[in-house]
Amino acid sequence: MAEEIKVGCARPTGGPVGEPSPVPEEKPQQQIKEVKTMLTVGKKAPDFTSPAYHKGKFVSVKLSEYLGKWVILCFYPGDFTFV
Repeated sequence: MAEEIKVGCARPTGGPVGEPSPVPEEKPQQQIKEVKTMLTVGKKAPDFTSPAYHKGKFVSVKLSEYLGKWVILCFYPGDFTFV
């Protein structure tokens, strides 16, 4: 199900720890109005892919892989962060 990610001693996104994230080149962009809706009980959650740590490895998981199963999502900020 989950696809392993090769990251070693790095952020789950693949960037080395301690280095700033690469800044994308600024290009003129069209303004796109994004409509956000709040999730409600009984509605389907939007599909997403996220890095995860499972059984000693960083893996990439996709919510749609668990369709029809019970899923508990836990979001945990890093240790010693002021969140």
